[in-house]
Amino acid sequence: MRVGARIFKTGIAITIALFLSQLLKMPSPVFAGIAATFAIKPTIYRSYLSVIEQMQGNIIGAVLAAILVMAFGNHFLIVGLGSIIIIVLMLRLKLDDTVGLALVTMIVIMETPGTNFLQAAGVRFATLFIGIFSSFLVNLIFLPPKYEAKLFVRLTHATEELLKFIRITSRQEADYHLLKEELPTIKERVYKVEQLYTLFKEEKSYGKKRKFDAQRKVVLYKEMVSILNLTYIILKRLHQYKSDIAYLPDAFQNMIQEQLEFLVNEHEKLLLMFLGKVKGHSRKNDTGDEQRNELMELFLHKLKDESFRANLQSYHIMNLLALLVDYQEQLEHLEKLIEVYQLHHKEKTELNINELEDQ
Repeated sequence: MRVGARIFKTGIAITIALFLSQLLKMPSPVFAGIAATFAIKPTIYRSYLSVIEQMQGNIIGAVLAAILVMAFGNHFLIVGLGSIIIIVLMLRLKLDDTVGLALVTMIVIMETPGTNFLQAAGVRFATLFIGIFSSFLVNLIFLPPKYEAKLFVRLTHATEELLKFIRITSRQEADYHLLKEELPTIKERVYKVEQLYTLFKEEKSYGKKRKFDAQRKVVLYKEMVSILNLTYIILKRLHQYKSDIAYLPDAFQNMIQEQLEFLVNEHEKLLLMFLGKVKGHSRKNDTGDEQRNELMELFLHKLKDESFRANLQSYHIMNLLALLVDYQEQLEHLEKLIEVYQLHHKEKTELNINELEDQ
C-alpha cells in the first residue's frame, strides 16, 4: 500500500478539525474529526461538490433527528427508525455519498442529553460542520492534486503496451491463449487511464489565460484517451479475427501489417511530439493514404470473389479495415491538436515524468 497525498491530507484535515473544535471550546471535538473523514476527495472540484452535498445531508439528518426526538424521544428503536428514514430519503434525493454523514449527524443529535436539547443539538451540528470545512480547506491549500503528469505517464505506458501487442499480433507472432488472458488486464489499465482523465478534467484553473490553456489540454488528452480505446479495440479484433486474417492472400496480409506498422509508428511519434522531442510533419505525409488506398483496392478486388462475399470473413475484414481508417483519421486529428496547442504554448512542456515512472 502506498502512502499518497490523500492519506496525508485526511490526517491533516482531522488534526485541523480537532484543533478548531478545541479552540472554539466545542464540547465534543471528536465529532468534527469524524466529519472531516467524509469530505476529502481526489479533486478540488469534487471536494467543493462534496461540501455542498455533505451540508445538505448534515441539515437533513439534524432536522429529522430534532423532529423525532421532540415527537417520540430518543429511544434506540426511534434511532433505528430514523436511520431507515434517512437512508431512504437520501437515496430518493440522489445524495448517496452523504448517507454516512447524515446518519452520523442524526445519531449524534438524537443522543444529545434532554436538557436544552435544541441548543446542544445546534452545537453538535456546528461541530460536524467544522469537520467538513476543515477537509475542504485542506484539499484547497495542502498538496492540491495535479493529475496531468500521472495521466500522461499512465497513458503512455498503456499505449506502449498496446502498440507492442498490435505489432506482434499483426505479424501472426502472438500466442493466442496468452493474449486472450492478457486482454482483460489491458482493458483494466485503459479503464484506469479513463478514470485519471476524468479527475484531470475536473481540475479547475483560475485566470482567463490559464483557463484557456487547461481547456486546450483537456481536449488534447480526450483525443489521446479516445485513440487509446481505439487501439484496444483494434488489438481485440486482431486477436478475434486471427484465423480470418491468416486465410487472406499473402499480399493482403502484408498490406494490413504494413498499414498497422505505419499507424503504430505515427502514434508513437505523436506522443514524442507532444513532449517536444520530435517535430511535426512539415508537409502532409501521403504514405498512410497510399497504403490505405491500396489496402481498400485489394479488399474490393477480393469482394469480387463470390465465396468470400458469402463468408463471415469478409465482414470481419471489413470491420478491421474500418477501424484502421478511423485510427488514421484520429491520429491526424491528434497531430493537428498538438500543433495548435504548441503554437499557443511555445514554452517546453514540463511534466515530472521521471518522478512518476513507478506509478
